[in-house]
Amino acid sequence: MDILLSNDDGVNAIGINRLREALLTVGNVITVAPDQDCSGASNSLTLRNPLRLSQHGAQVYSVNGTPTDCVHLGLGLYATDPDMVISGINAGANMGDDVLYSGTVAAAMEGRFLGYPSLAVSLASLDRSPLVHYDTAVKAVLHLLPFVKTYPDAANMILNINVPDVPWEQVQGFCVTRLGQRHRSEPVIRAEDPRGKPIYWIGPPGAAADAGEGTDFYAIQASYVSITPLHADLTRHRALAETARWLEACHAAP
Repeated sequence: MDILLSNDDGVNAIGINRLREALLTVGNVITVAPDQDCSGASNSLTLRNPLRLSQHGAQVYSVNGTPTDCVHLGLGLYATDPDMVISGINAGANMGDDVLYSGTVAAAMEGRFLGYPSLAVSLASLDRSPLVHYDTAVKAVLHLLPFVKTYPDAANMILNINVPDVPWEQVQGFCVTRLGQRHRSEPVIRAEDPRGKPIYWIGPPGAAADAGEGTDFYAIQASYVSITPLHADLTRHRALAETARWLEACHAAP
């Protein structure tokens, strides 16, 4: 199995290196990741500056760009098409509204845009304590890997996988979930630099708002591996008819 591996935490992150070591036991892996932490980069592309590919050992590369850039450059390293794209293991959850901002999810989504089955993998904790059980996330990926080719419509597969930060023996199983929702983010944090000039930090994400049964938040709380199938169609299909009626009324107004 040929796997393109990327992330948004950077080429030196714990998660991607733990996963790479494990994947090398089951297939050929090319790793292409950002040269620095690009968390929150979403689906952004670098279009105004040249990209540079730097090698860090056998089939391990960094790019001075975004996770999406990494997937594009990584695919160019293959003589034949890889079997899939994996992004992760992210240091922290990518649940609910997080997927709109996540570079981890974006790398997987770009893999799917380009025609490859893709996984986004995150180690999730509902508090902000240090993450410990990367080995659990690795085992979850290795468990799912043999079944990727049997996934219906595999070329359009984007699975957002969140793994609870608990020992493997405490994982209750795997479950299919929908995205939950968070409360709005906390306010911007104002501070000062050493010269007394104002600086600002984007506030932390909000706590879970929709975390009921069936959501990714609920699964992680119950120590299940959450698997959410994603697609990139942002159309609000249920609103098409009412939007058409609204537009018709706009045209009819004097």
